[in-house]
Amino acid sequence: MADIPKTMKALVLKGPHDFEIQEVPTPQPKGDEVLCRVKAVAICGTDPKIIAGKFPGFWPPTFPAVIGHEWAGEVVAVSDELKASEKVAAKYAVGTRVAGEAHKGCGICLNCMTGHYTVCLNYGDNAAGHRHYGFTSPGAYAEYIVTSIKSATPLPENLTYHQGAMLDSAGVALHGVQRGRVTTGDTVLVTGPGAVGQFSFQYSRASGAKSVIVIGRGPRLAFAEGMGAIGIDYEKVGDPVAKVMELTGGTGVDCTVECAGTQQAIDWAIKSTRKAGRLVMAGLPTDAITVPWGPMTLAELDILGVRANPNTAAPALALMANGAVTTDGIHTHTFALADFAEALATFVERREGAMKVVLEP
Repeated sequence: MADIPKTMKALVLKGPHDFEIQEVPTPQPKGDEVLCRVKAVAICGTDPKIIAGKFPGFWPPTFPAVIGHEWAGEVVAVSDELKASEKVAAKYAVGTRVAGEAHKGCGICLNCMTGHYTVCLNYGDNAAGHRHYGFTSPGAYAEYIVTSIKSATPLPENLTYHQGAMLDSAGVALHGVQRGRVTTGDTVLVTGPGAVGQFSFQYSRASGAKSVIVIGRGPRLAFAEGMGAIGIDYEKVGDPVAKVMELTGGTGVDCTVECAGTQQAIDWAIKSTRKAGRLVMAGLPTDAITVPWGPMTLAELDILGVRANPNTAAPALALMANGAVTTDGIHTHTFALADFAEALATFVERREGAMKVVLEP
């Protein structure tokens, strides 16, 4: 690491609504880790909530903290332990372009052993090997990040770092579509056409859905319609559910992917899904939600939670690389990390139609 600086610039969260760029020690990789130069990192919808202190003592566990988890970059150093494996060292050699994901499970609990590492039973226990980068472990709003190779996937040659930074949102969407068992001939509903919603529409279509309905409004809905979605503007129609029923002959959709996380959108999602259909909860409500369990039980709905993007990195990137899924129009703004405050305001306030805002450390 002779040519890597001993310190780096990072956005340090000192407390709720209190952050600044600081010079901090550059981390060093060990065990199954590599050090990566962050080339692009996107603002996630969870980040403003972390910054606002919505998850006290949990995300992050303590202050100060470096958050940020939707990133892509270049391997600049490999741990001594990884160098001992010729195959691994070749795959993650210095200069390799990678896209990161936030989760790395402990690898030894039942959930990790069965592939459900985003719901690791040793969550938050770094001593057990768990990492949640940008949440309970140092993240990517920085010039460098140390990450396990289990959480870094080589970027296809034809994808840029900016596209790689979309992997987290794309992977969450793909995981939701997979959880919802979307298949050939299905009619799918997406509520909430933000980044995850836009990708959910695209991955549903790529999975064989015959039609995808999107409930939303404004530029985000218009973008989905431009991509081929059947749009329902909830500000213009009296009852979005009635419109869904009209479009589906009164039966409802086979699968709904709920990406808004609001009471209103969840109500629409439940009422729009056919009996014995699948309801995928990809949004993360931060307020109390009332759920009509009786009607859902009688309709035999499958309610499927989504926690991040387990085992989706390679296929999500492959579908981007072959053109089946695009980030064009989803990535709307780019800022330097030094301009984080402006970038955050642009994202939160949806300035100029902002959807995904990318930072370049």
